[in-house]
Amino acid sequence: MELIIGLISGAVGGNVAGGVMKNLNQGALINSLSGIVGGGLGGTVLSMMGAGGGEGMDLAGIIGQVAGGGIGGGVVLAIVGALRNAMGK
Repeated sequence: MELIIGLISGAVGGNVAGGVMKNLNQGALINSLSGIVGGGLGGTVLSMMGAGGGEGMDLAGIIGQVAGGGIGGGVVLAIVGALRNAMGK
């Protein structure tokens, strides 16, 4: 369940990052896919470091997964957008 929360929040984070950073926006599909990848990675890394709020579905765990997924999604979208922009020039 924690992975699903990370993936969903990653997709949201990727689209939010694309909306905020217009020069890195790749469209809804690429933003979402990049966010899903980043959300999965971000949530997993935070859980491995013990910063995911612990195991289980308590409030701290959910907030940790949402934060990790959202931040991870935004970071991966920024990387993908920067690479695509560099390749296009």
